[in-house]
Amino acid sequence: MRRWLPYPGLALALLLVWLLLSQSVSVGQLLLGSGAALVGTRTMAVLRPPRSRRVRLAPLMKLAGLVAVDVVRSNLAVAAIILFPRKGRVSGFVRIPLELTERGGLALLGLILTATPGTLWVEYDQRRRTLLLHVLDLIDEEEWANLIKSRYETLLLQAFEQ
Repeated sequence: MRRWLPYPGLALALLLVWLLLSQSVSVGQLLLGSGAALVGTRTMAVLRPPRSRRVRLAPLMKLAGLVAVDVVRSNLAVAAIILFPRKGRVSGFVRIPLELTERGGLALLGLILTATPGTLWVEYDQRRRTLLLHVLDLIDEEEWANLIKSRYETLLLQAFEQ
């Protein structure tokens, strides 16, 4: 059974999403959705994702609160930059050395930084373990590096690295 359906939970989820998107439970949609689910799970099996590890939820809950506050603050700051432009404002790139190596943690950090207005995850050098971040209003590179490391990376390390 595992050979034909390596990820049964994923197959069911894909089928349900298919049916929800098509807004029909007809025989044709069930067949098409089942085919898409089968192809999706077989593709996932070929990719062979690493087994998921246990993640600590307490640091992630704290991180979610911090991110919510930061997104609101960044929205206000970007709005102020757009509405009240001033000379001398510089955008730029910051290289930030990271201790975080777990793929899920890096993906979440990328999501956080890209979803926060005024910042954009540009590149991650896996060999050097450095992040290249673009900042809309760059005043002090070291301050940005310390902010990312102390505010986000610390909690992600607590949640993902064991």
